[in-house]
Amino acid sequence: MYYGEISGLKLGPATRDAFGDALKELGAKHPELVVVDADVGNSTRTEPFMKAYPERSFNVGIAESNMVSVAGGLASCGKIAVCSTFATFLLSNAYDQLRMSVAFPKLNVKFVGSHAGISIGEDGPSQMGIEDIALACALPGVKVIVPSDAVSMAAATAAILAEHGPMYLRTGRGKTATLYPNGCDFKIGKSIQLRDGSDVTIIANGIMVAAAMDAATELAKNGVSARVIDMHTVKPIDEEAIAKAARETGRIVIVEEHLMFGGLGSVVATAVGRTVPVPLAYVNIGDCFAESGDPQGLLDKYGLTPAAIVNAVKSVMG
Repeated sequence: MYYGEISGLKLGPATRDAFGDALKELGAKHPELVVVDADVGNSTRTEPFMKAYPERSFNVGIAESNMVSVAGGLASCGKIAVCSTFATFLLSNAYDQLRMSVAFPKLNVKFVGSHAGISIGEDGPSQMGIEDIALACALPGVKVIVPSDAVSMAAATAAILAEHGPMYLRTGRGKTATLYPNGCDFKIGKSIQLRDGSDVTIIANGIMVAAAMDAATELAKNGVSARVIDMHTVKPIDEEAIAKAARETGRIVIVEEHLMFGGLGSVVATAVGRTVPVPLAYVNIGDCFAESGDPQGLLDKYGLTPAAIVNAVKSVMG
C-alpha cells in the first residue's frame, strides 16, 4: 500500500530524484547556475549535475555552514547558487549562515533540504527534518516550497531558478504517487485544487497530498464531499484559495509531515484567522521526535495516514 493507491494514483519517483533530474537538465538553460553540496550528492541527487558540469560544482565536505557561506558568496557574484544537503543538517546546523549570508542580503540562493520528514525511516531522528518548514518560514523574505510529487517537483525546480531571491525547497526520500500525470501548472504562491468538495477542505503538501486524496475517496463513500488543495507553497501562502475554501466549505483540515508548530498548519491558521474564520483540525507529527523504523510503520504510529485525516474531518464536522 502507498498513499494515493486508494484514489487510483500510480506510484512514481521520489521527489529528490525528480529534483536531481530537473537540475541537470536546467543546467544547460542556466549557464550561471552553480551547485554546492555537503558531500551527500548521491543522496540529495545533485550528483548528476555535478558530473555533467564539474566546473560549476563544489563539494565542500561535511560542513553545512561553510556550504551556505560559499553559496552566498557565489550568488553575490551573480550566480544562481543551489546548495543542498539533508534538511535537518541544512536548517539546524547552518541557520546563522542562512540568516546572515543569504536571507539578510536577499541573495539568489536556493537551499534544498532532502530526506525531510519521518518517512525517511530507519535513518532515525538525527536525520529527520521535522522542523525545517518552521525554521525556513522564520527567515524574512525566504520563500518556502514543498512539492507533492515528481512532476510538481520538476516544475518547482524550474520555477525557483527562474525567479530571483532566496528560497527553500523540500525534497523527500521515498517514492510518491503521481498526482499530475498530465503535467503541472506550477506557480510559486498559487496552490492547486486537485479535487472539488462542498463539505470540508483538506489542505496538504508533500507526501500527505496523496494521503489526502485517499481520505477524500474514503469520505465520499460515506457521503462527505471533501475538497483537496495541494498547498505546495507555504510562504507566501495562497491566502485567496484558503479564504475561498473557508467560505465555500466552512471547515478546513491541514495535513503535513512536520511538527505541529510553525509549519503549514500554523501558516494556514493565521490566514484563516485573518480572512474567514472557520473550524480547523490538524494532522501532523505533534510535538515530539520520532524514532528509527520502517517508513510506513512510523507514519502509522505518528498518525500521518488517510484514516487519521478522515477522523480529523469527522472532528470538524461535529
